[in-house]
Amino acid sequence: MTYKNLKMWNYFNLTIGLSLTFVLGMTLSCARMEHGPPSAKPTTMPYDEEMAETKGDRLYNAYTNFTLASVHMEKGQYEKARGYLYEALRYDPDSVYLNRKMALLLKEMRNYKEAVTYALKCIELNPEDIINRILLAEIYSVSGNEVLAIKEYKEILDLDPNHQRIRLILTTILIRNGQYEPALMHLNKLIQQDPDLVIAHYYLGRLNLEMQNYEEAEQAYLDTLKLSENMEPALFELGSLYRATEKYENAVEIYERLLSSYPNNIVARERLISVYYKLGKEEKAEKHIKEIKRQSKPGEPGRQTLGLIYLRHGKLDQSIVELNLIVSAWPDDHKSRYYLASAYEEKGELEKALEHFRLIKKDSKYLTNAQMHIAYILDEQGKYDEAIDVLEKAIAAEKTKIELYLMLASVLETKKEYGEAIKVAEEGLKQDAKSTELMFRLGVLLDKSGEKEKCIQQMRTILEITPDHADALNYIGYTYAEKGIRLNEALDLIKRALKIKPDSGYIIDSLGWVYYQKGLYDEALASLQKAVSLMPSDPTITEHLGDVYFKKKEYKKSLEMYQKALTLNHPQQDKVKEKIDEVKKLIQ
Repeated sequence: MTYKNLKMWNYFNLTIGLSLTFVLGMTLSCARMEHGPPSAKPTTMPYDEEMAETKGDRLYNAYTNFTLASVHMEKGQYEKARGYLYEALRYDPDSVYLNRKMALLLKEMRNYKEAVTYALKCIELNPEDIINRILLAEIYSVSGNEVLAIKEYKEILDLDPNHQRIRLILTTILIRNGQYEPALMHLNKLIQQDPDLVIAHYYLGRLNLEMQNYEEAEQAYLDTLKLSENMEPALFELGSLYRATEKYENAVEIYERLLSSYPNNIVARERLISVYYKLGKEEKAEKHIKEIKRQSKPGEPGRQTLGLIYLRHGKLDQSIVELNLIVSAWPDDHKSRYYLASAYEEKGELEKALEHFRLIKKDSKYLTNAQMHIAYILDEQGKYDEAIDVLEKAIAAEKTKIELYLMLASVLETKKEYGEAIKVAEEGLKQDAKSTELMFRLGVLLDKSGEKEKCIQQMRTILEITPDHADALNYIGYTYAEKGIRLNEALDLIKRALKIKPDSGYIIDSLGWVYYQKGLYDEALASLQKAVSLMPSDPTITEHLGDVYFKKKEYKKSLEMYQKALTLNHPQQDKVKEKIDEVKKLIQ
């Protein structure tokens, strides 16, 4: 045997002499291989003994490092595994298998940028292998680069149009990105390819439900249930669809069918109870309430659902009993305590409500809402300074919660501290510059502080962001009507607002007031009569109707409206009393 051949033989002896653990690691690694271990490329070049030795060395070193990488991957030692894979690739850089293993490892390590490099290398080495393209698409997807993921999945489908899993994945990403029409196209394609593909019919139902294509969604769910009659998600969502579209009898049928197969689905049972209450079938609702009680014991967190059902349907005493049992046994169940406090608040037992809202701890996700309820109750009780203190502390703890700024500004507005309220609204807008709710509140505060022009500018800024903001349109229109200026523009703005909110008493009042200012008293009368019917307790709208009657010389009706406005606590009592005196003189 020559020296060179002896050297090659020693390599084989060395392999045989490895420790048992190492050999075991090699065996396990080989078992996991998709296309076998790294190998040298076939060559048509003439045989050369020196070259053969070099290739053998490189292959051996690549194989050894790959095996060590596999052992460390098995142990979850990814950094070490990556080091060995780097070495393996140094000896065999054109191995598709090694490049793919490196891409997979880097994907697992969330090193997506580098993983993409190796996945692209695999595609470069073997453009026709669809597995490599799927890997690249998956890396793009998990790294959040969904634009490139979509592009890659589409290319995969160009290569293999019948790949169902890839089409489903692509559909999911398209839906997530709001690309509903392309998603529908792919789902319909799947169903054409395989009419019995249950998941495609189910996704079609979900997508149409999201798009509010209720008839199409219903049909897709029914098709799903023909293929899989007890598919729980399809039954649940079809029941929800019927409930949303007020097909309550259909909803009952579906929820009952679902519960016959899945009796422990508490959410479905809760919704069925809700539907029975809407249909006035309290006995049937109680039957399912008893089933919830049978499945759980008093005081268990599972009974929370029952407490919430009672609360939602105005059965406050029953809700309080159930939720009290839970918080007595589980004092840190903040959800149950929050809704218990809400039940007390709704019942009018405000001190008990405050007691429970205040027991919700700082680490609870219900804390901010609880503080808002506390502030609201204190505000209703006229304890404005206490309410302000609660809200200021809440803002200090959670500065990004816009609702807190809105409520604090509202309390300050009640105290007529408009300057302070404006500062709060402006501070809130630093957290969210596009909050139209805060912008609108700021506009109202500017109006009340006498800065009408700034108010109008604020409302116009809202319309730049949200052109169909009905309240901003109405506010500008009504302000112009009050001042008796730009009445044609005011009329146009209010009509636009009315298209968005056709049943708003306030907007109909604004319309009537523009007509009044334009001297169109018959039109004003029709609008203001309707506004009063919608808002019978509003003193200003009642006063406006009195003004129209006065202009039409219907003085008795005018007097009746003015007197009613006084009983409704009109904010400008003296002005209304002067109008009453004037009318009385004309009647005499």
